[in-house]
Amino acid sequence: MVNKKSEMYSCWLSHREIKNSNYKEYIENIVISYKSQIIDSALWELKKAFEQIDNTKVEQKIYEKEEGIEHEKYIKLEKSNDKSLVSEGYKIKHKILLGKKQVIIISAKDDNGILYGVFALLRLLEQNKQIDGIEIIDNPKKNIRLVNHWDNIDGTVERGFAGSSILFESCRNKDIMKEVMDAIGGIAATNNALRKAFNDDYNVASDLDRINDYARMLSSVGINGVIINNTNVHAAETYLIDNKINILKTISKIFDKWGIKTYLSINFAAPITLGDLQTSDPLDENVIQWWKRKTEHVYSVIPNLGGFMVKADSEGRPGPFTYGRNHAEGANMLASALSPYGGILIWRCFVYNCRQDWRDHTIDRAKAAYDCFTPLDGQFLDNVYLQIKNGPMDFQVKEPISPLFGALDNTNKLMEFQITQEYTGQQKHVCFLIPWWKEILSAQTYANDTDSLVAERITGIAAIVNVGNDENWTGHFLAQANLYGYGRLAWNSDITSEQIVEEWINLTFGENSLVIKNVQEILMNSWKTYEKYTSPLGIGWMVAPGHHYGPDVDGYEFSPWGTYHRADCKGIGIDRTLETGTGYSGQYNEPLKSLYNNLETCPDELLLFFHHASYKHVLKSGKSVIQHIYDTHFEGYEEVKEFISKWEELEGKIDIYIYEQTLERLKIQLDSAENWKDQINTYFHRMSGIEDEKKRRIY
Repeated sequence: MVNKKSEMYSCWLSHREIKNSNYKEYIENIVISYKSQIIDSALWELKKAFEQIDNTKVEQKIYEKEEGIEHEKYIKLEKSNDKSLVSEGYKIKHKILLGKKQVIIISAKDDNGILYGVFALLRLLEQNKQIDGIEIIDNPKKNIRLVNHWDNIDGTVERGFAGSSILFESCRNKDIMKEVMDAIGGIAATNNALRKAFNDDYNVASDLDRINDYARMLSSVGINGVIINNTNVHAAETYLIDNKINILKTISKIFDKWGIKTYLSINFAAPITLGDLQTSDPLDENVIQWWKRKTEHVYSVIPNLGGFMVKADSEGRPGPFTYGRNHAEGANMLASALSPYGGILIWRCFVYNCRQDWRDHTIDRAKAAYDCFTPLDGQFLDNVYLQIKNGPMDFQVKEPISPLFGALDNTNKLMEFQITQEYTGQQKHVCFLIPWWKEILSAQTYANDTDSLVAERITGIAAIVNVGNDENWTGHFLAQANLYGYGRLAWNSDITSEQIVEEWINLTFGENSLVIKNVQEILMNSWKTYEKYTSPLGIGWMVAPGHHYGPDVDGYEFSPWGTYHRADCKGIGIDRTLETGTGYSGQYNEPLKSLYNNLETCPDELLLFFHHASYKHVLKSGKSVIQHIYDTHFEGYEEVKEFISKWEELEGKIDIYIYEQTLERLKIQLDSAENWKDQINTYFHRMSGIEDEKKRRIY
């Protein structure tokens, strides 16, 4: 049973750390000249926050005009035509009026902006920031800030590591979903078999209050869109645009209250799956009309729907290639159906051949998205947004930025991150990903011979979310920092990793200096530590096939997935050069093309992604490749030990349940790090025959 009053459940929104009771009078008196469901949410949040100051019920008075207020302090929420504000932006201003009256004004162009302003004010108060005389203007850098759910209608979650879905559930088997999730390990391939075995029906999750709490969490960090179902749309999920549409309606109404648009992943072959047509050819007039009618029906039920998402022609998903059409033709057909309702189409660029021959060194999965989409630049309709993974492969702990960010000049682009830790420890390991994402967003693309950052080239940002129905939402309590940090980064990519960590710790744990210091050190070092004890120098993978947890150096080496390291007795890495390799380096603009193409200039951290290098090749650090592998794996293991020591110093200073659960996860991480260290070092010691210079034990 989930305890919704626990600190694990409350996340960063407990509001218990607001210590300055002088601000309570403000919240007792609110001026707002109109009402809406989003404004109601803003008022509810203010009331809830200030109830926590002394656990007494706030007698909140709502005024339409300032003239009737007798109290000296109040908050005013107002719409504004202030030219310094953009859509969803807000201004917070403290003013001293004539006499003794003081007012905190939260103004915005729209309701969402007012709601975000309320959350921002509370963030300041909970960190005990001074607000007297304050004037803050904060506009979002991107208009589209999404989370993607990979939730299935049966309650399972693909690549979910925090329990089953909070949005959907099995009608007869919901009580065993924890066991089901543990059994499938987040792999979706088993879902159809499970459904047949269950012989079940599916519905919206019965705990609607939890969905509301989740929507509140997302809104608090500025998320304004949620794709509610798996991008791999199975037959059962296809019916969400048909006889299961009331599930979508129920969920959408909850998110609407918090200013969040609902989006739906759809099946490109839905006309066939639903039994209406024999084809899904995007240029077939019957298919075009079918989607127009179906979209009209969906919007008649959910008028505030944000739009659709499609994964096509990838990993077994149907798409336009089946009919000899390109992805612009497929996307534009659906975008045209959405256009009358203001909906957008999000089209994923994760397109590659997952049946390649490992013997053929000319085929390169990394090249696939660029080869598919670059020739189509400028051919997509204005309401089509291409969602591009941060790198060319699949959310590895280290890989280069996707070359598509520097290549597509005339197409809307969304960044796609992965908050759920599929390849970064699956929320059994602490791995704070914000520094990695900051690095990606601030990377130069050199598009059009200019210093253009990735962040400047994208229209919006999306990420596969890491939540489930575990009490702490994210499996590992510290993984909440990734969800919080993603939202803050999506709002403003200029915010620093350090700022995000400091905010999250203060809002979550309070002001204890040792807690702040130790948790900050653990989080800020965790990504690099994870990289050290897993795959080296950008090569990626080396994980157990299928579930992707734990080391298996050759697990994918002879598979059809295009995920190779090509280690032999002399060296390791993929030759992606123009002269002797796959030519992938040529997909980048200069000077990146030359930088990556040359073994001597290629950054060490990406060396094995671009080059097959000798174990004896000397890195810029002065170490050989093989010694780097040995050293980093020993170092990473020792650093996890340090994480445990730092965490153990916090006993008695934080919530006991958070302390014990996190300590348990850190010990799991240490055991896994040891396996990684020993398997990687042993493999390459045996492969190379080269001894560790420091004579440490290698098996």
